[in-house]
Amino acid sequence: MKIVHSAALIWILQQPHFSFPQGAANELIFLRWIHLISGTIWIGLLYFFNLIGAPAMQSLDPTTRTKVYPILMNKAMSWFRWSALVTVLVGLRYFLILLKVDAANAGDPSPMWRWFGYWLLVWMVAYVLIFALQIPGKGILDNGWIRALGIAIVLIAASWIVLDLNGSKFSSNAHLSISIGGGLGLIMLMNAWGVVWRVQKKMIAWTRANSEQGTPMPPEAQRLLRWSFLASRTAFWISFPMLFFMGAAEHYPFLSSLANYSGPRN
Repeated sequence: MKIVHSAALIWILQQPHFSFPQGAANELIFLRWIHLISGTIWIGLLYFFNLIGAPAMQSLDPTTRTKVYPILMNKAMSWFRWSALVTVLVGLRYFLILLKVDAANAGDPSPMWRWFGYWLLVWMVAYVLIFALQIPGKGILDNGWIRALGIAIVLIAASWIVLDLNGSKFSSNAHLSISIGGGLGLIMLMNAWGVVWRVQKKMIAWTRANSEQGTPMPPEAQRLLRWSFLASRTAFWISFPMLFFMGAAEHYPFLSSLANYSGPRN
């Protein structure tokens, strides 16, 4: 009996424990892996800035803050903006593969670029509106609830439009879910590079000059810091539905029925 058990154990140990797929599956898992790594860095830093970094900086005395700020933010913003860019670029490649598969299932390759064009146009227009809503204003224009309501309306409208344009009986749940989640991620990327980094680059230089040379902070520093805060806080709240839709792409098929209900469009 012991000999039989030993032989069985040897046979099991000799069997291959991995069976790697061939073809496109390798690229897909590589893209998802890089997407997850860079996205974790990006969103982790976004949460750090909003939940820990900003409150901690406010608690420091001005002298200490001017010394710590440029050192911390220079390194943090480097990781923040580049991880955001890698996340979105890799995500775009993954998204295009999904669109190509759906177009192949439709028997016509042309919808692939039409779907992508609609998606990009809708979310770029949405960002233009959100960009304007984030600019610091005075009086009612700077009311947080009004600002939040306006941004929410833009995002909901953009999501509905992109689903309406890209929804067809050939559109997969992953395609439609990422159409929303990826669009929200694109908004966050534009904020990271178009607002937060532009402002922080100036703030780092001004704060370093203030600490090392005693140069006074420019009058527009507070307004720019407010603008950066609003953009960062917008991205913070957008990240929650973004992560939901990205996770739902493969694990919560609730949009494929919507595509079938809408009927073929493309």
